[in-house]
Amino acid sequence: MNDSAPIVAIATAAGRGGIGVVRISGRGLLQVAREVIGRKPMARMVQRLVMRNSAGSAIDDGLLLWFPGPASYTGEDVIEFHGHGGPVVLQRIQQRWLELVDGSRLAAPGEFTERAFLNGKLDLVQAEAVADLIDASSVQAASSAVRSLQGVFSNKVRALVQGLIDLRLLVEATLDFPEEEIEFLRSAGALEKLAALQTELEAVIGAAKQGAALRQGLDVVLVGEPNVGKSSLLNALAGDEVAIVTPIAGTTRDRIVQPMVMSGVLLNVIDTAGLRTTEDEVEKIGIERTRAAIAQADVVLVLSDARDSAILGAGTAEVIREVTELAPQALRLQVANKSDLLEKPALEQSDLILVSAKTGAGLDELRERLLALVGLGSTQEDVFSARERHVQALLEARVHLEQAAVQGAQGDEALDLVAEELRLAQRELSRITGEFTADDLLGEIFGRFCIGK
Repeated sequence: MNDSAPIVAIATAAGRGGIGVVRISGRGLLQVAREVIGRKPMARMVQRLVMRNSAGSAIDDGLLLWFPGPASYTGEDVIEFHGHGGPVVLQRIQQRWLELVDGSRLAAPGEFTERAFLNGKLDLVQAEAVADLIDASSVQAASSAVRSLQGVFSNKVRALVQGLIDLRLLVEATLDFPEEEIEFLRSAGALEKLAALQTELEAVIGAAKQGAALRQGLDVVLVGEPNVGKSSLLNALAGDEVAIVTPIAGTTRDRIVQPMVMSGVLLNVIDTAGLRTTEDEVEKIGIERTRAAIAQADVVLVLSDARDSAILGAGTAEVIREVTELAPQALRLQVANKSDLLEKPALEQSDLILVSAKTGAGLDELRERLLALVGLGSTQEDVFSARERHVQALLEARVHLEQAAVQGAQGDEALDLVAEELRLAQRELSRITGEFTADDLLGEIFGRFCIGK
């Protein structure tokens, strides 16, 4: 990629469909479009076209759209032919455009969007949002991707970068007048400005983490002693017989992952083998896989049997201890299952959710508490799509701002260190939008797109 040759690709999904699109992007395509339709094309107007092969025989009867650069998706001249969506006819049309456009070649995955980025039509966050919108697995994920595509995330990052630039100018100017450093910084409120930037950054980090969770889904792991109803709860939440359920403790030997959407949020709910001491070699393997799932969990639901006289007794306490040790970062909910078997009403505990996987009692509360716990229970109008690399860059910027604050508190002797930490923080934030980006990262990002996009 990254050469200037015109590129051609089928832009619609593989297979048969009512309509198929072949897209061309390059510079100086006006003459090609003029020759194909027999007159000067009208910009952004639909024109009927019979696509013909080199011998003059018709290939397809369809519509042509002409987008002269730079007012196009890629910033170059773009031609789209909309024809019938059969694989053979689209391949023939694609081949004909390759013959008609001198020096053209087939587009690589994501190359149209990469050219849009390189030509300044999109920043890197917006370009990634295109792929996120295509891959969205829930309504919320699609909505958040649209917000990133519209520039919500980028604008927040640029506001932080501008604040850093202003602060860097202040610090750099102060370095030129060393005899006035402390008084000048204090009178200009540099440390207060830095603290305000840190507060703004924390808000963006929180929103980005939510956006990343919406995009890739949250891993919710069901853990507990054997036979507390983990598999039954998975089936109840999924509305299907996903896992085998028997009265025999230790039935589940391996983890079962069931994706499901709750209020527009993708959750990967994972049933696991019960945690206990066992001599069964197969069950031991299952328990080790349980521990591995816990270590990677975003949320852990700790299940117990509602009939136990001590719902959070020794066995459950040991499970909680393991969860805390394996996944200190994970959020946690405590759930007492089999409430339908209680002979008398259970005492209410604010931190305990009482449910029955058999009757469905308490499941709505569990869903609400789960979404509220991860901060995704609202309509999420302010959440934008984000990726792990975005979150990591924000966290790195946070570290540099924290170091700048520490050095700033030392006074005039550390001003050069403050300036350096601010520069590094700005660099990390600029990586997000692509204003400072290595070529190998671009190859990795756009290589994951579909061809034609």
